[in-house]
Amino acid sequence: MLKQLTHTQVWVHDQDEALAFYTDKLGMEVRDDVTLPEMGNFRWLSVGVPGQPDVSITLMAVPGPPVFDDDTRAQIQELLAKGAAGALFFGTDDCRASYEGLKGKGVEFQHEPTERPYWIDAGFRDPSGNQFRMVQAR
Repeated sequence: MLKQLTHTQVWVHDQDEALAFYTDKLGMEVRDDVTLPEMGNFRWLSVGVPGQPDVSITLMAVPGPPVFDDDTRAQIQELLAKGAAGALFFGTDDCRASYEGLKGKGVEFQHEPTERPYWIDAGFRDPSGNQFRMVQAR
C-alpha cells in the first residue's frame, strides 16, 4: 500500500540554472546533488521547501539515448518551452506578499495574484518553462 508522496520531477534544460532559480529565487534547499560517473555522469539533483523534508522536487535534465530517442527528447523540450509539461502548486499564507517578494528576486509571473472561488493564486514559470501556481487558502 502506498504511504506518501516523496518526490516529484520537473524536466529542466540546465540543472545548474535550475538549481540557482529554485534555491536563490524560490528559497528552496538542496536535498541531493549526486553525479554518477558509472552512469555517464547522470546527475540526481533534488530540492525542497525548508520545513517540509518529506517531499522533494527532482530537477531532471531531459535525457537523450538510450532513455529517449532524439525526437522524443526534442518533443519534451518543445513542450517545456510552451509551458505544457505539467504544473506544481505551492502553498503560501499570503499570496500577495509572496508575489511581491518573489517578483523582487526576479521571478517572472504570468498571472498576478487573483481571487478565485477556491483560493487566491498567482502563476509563474521557471527558466525551463515549467508552470507553477502559488496558492493561498481562503
